[in-house]
Amino acid sequence: MPRTADNKTERYQLRIPPTQKAMIARAAALSNMDMADFILNKIVPEAEAVIQAAEVETVSNRDFIRILDLLEHPPKPNAKLRAAISALPDTL
Repeated sequence: MPRTADNKTERYQLRIPPTQKAMIARAAALSNMDMADFILNKIVPEAEAVIQAAEVETVSNRDFIRILDLLEHPPKPNAKLRAAISALPDTL
């Protein structure tokens, strides 16, 4: 993912031990990338995975069908739900 001048919009500084910098520089060189491209190619997919895991709920096809069915045909309120609703303040 080579960077062009027009998509460089932010700068981020990071302090790392010299041994880690040397290791990243070596890995970047072995990948025929500069360090910034190498780091971005590794970090962006990891960031996307973390966001996906935190924000997206995946369910099986069977559960998805059950959820849709419950949305289309919700169960009637039971006694506990009716009691909870009547206990709510009038101004919500």
